Amino acid sequence: MSVRKIVEGVYNVGAIDWDRPLFDELIPLPDGTSYNSFIVEGSEKTAMIDAVEPDKEDEFRRNLEEYGLKKLDYIISNHAEQDHSGLIPYVLEMFPAAKVVTNKKCKGFLMDLLPLKSEQILEVKDGETLSLGDRTLEFISAPLVHWPETMFTYLQEDRILFSGDFLGSHLAVSHTFSKDDARTYQAAKRYYAEIMMPFRAMIKKHLKKLDEYEIDIVCSVHGPVYRNPEFITSAYKEWVSDDVENKVIIPFVSMHGSTRKMVEYLTDEIYKRGIEVEPINMVEAELGRLTVAMVDAATIVLASPTVLVGPHPTMLYTASLINALRPKTRYMAIMNSYGWASKCVATLKNSVGNVQSELIKTIEVKGHPEDQDYNQVKDLADLIEEKHRELKLI
Repeated sequence: MSVRKIVEGVYNVGAIDWDRPLFDELIPLPDGTSYNSFIVEGSEKTAMIDAVEPDKEDEFRRNLEEYGLKKLDYIISNHAEQDHSGLIPYVLEMFPAAKVVTNKKCKGFLMDLLPLKSEQILEVKDGETLSLGDRTLEFISAPLVHWPETMFTYLQEDRILFSGDFLGSHLAVSHTFSKDDARTYQAAKRYYAEIMMPFRAMIKKHLKKLDEYEIDIVCSVHGPVYRNPEFITSAYKEWVSDDVENKVIIPFVSMHGSTRKMVEYLTDEIYKRGIEVEPINMVEAELGRLTVAMVDAATIVLASPTVLVGPHPTMLYTASLINALRPKTRYMAIMNSYGWASKCVATLKNSVGNVQSELIKTIEVKGHPEDQDYNQVKDLADLIEEKHRELKLI
């Protein structure tokens, strides 16, 4: 994509990755992504805010040539991860007198990850400003969204927040500004679920801090620019709140049908109780379906057959993912089918120890489920309904 104007004197010269399949060799990207890099022109100085992914060097170079960048004084690094910092050395080759501007922790990260020297980097602290002449950049410390060194940059005169990864979305689109539609919302929710959700407590603090600023535009390094910041900030406030929805998700694997029968029975029983329910076959489901569902579900039920005494490997991976993302779900349960012996329940229970939820029931069924087993599943549905009523979700 070519250069995109945000406001007069502020431009996006970043790159769009239309068909990158995975991020960090882990996160599927069904809608591609972008690596936004912004030029801010002042009457005396010019700054670049974040660079782009090294694989997109050619597109980045073309955009800089189209823009006609003749002088660059500062390269602001809000985040050291290579998809935003990787081409800083390339920019410094073009403009060797430019200074990289970042905080102390990020400076260390940049020097670890890139061939940069200490004297090339200007350290700034929370609340410090940098004058470009008629424009002023203010630096806001914002650790753990999603690395320990992250920060925001605020363009005071234009009331533009350059938020780094925060408030972003893996969404490759040709329009510069968010359409504030369902597609944008879902992409942003997925991005939050897969990257930001483990840092929910920190995000609450950062959102409260940002309430002190007048913000007209939000420029993240991924996805479209928000001219209506309330669209994305209000969504984040909802996602990071302690509120959960009247919803149960059931990630499961079934090898010979026993686990599936329990899942189908539980799904029907939960539905009868006026609770939204979503069984997710983890062998077939795309990762984002689970992560998005976890953002606000009140209850998660893990259902797995037994493989060599333990959980099916896909369900062990699923449990590890849930444990890493730490959703705000209030209740969990485990269902297991086995042939002759099983430590599946104990293993899955230990695998989700980071999730601050109540384990309300475990069910172990030997072989094909019988009437007494279905009664246990029905009891679980009753218990879920009772718990949801206690939260006044029903």
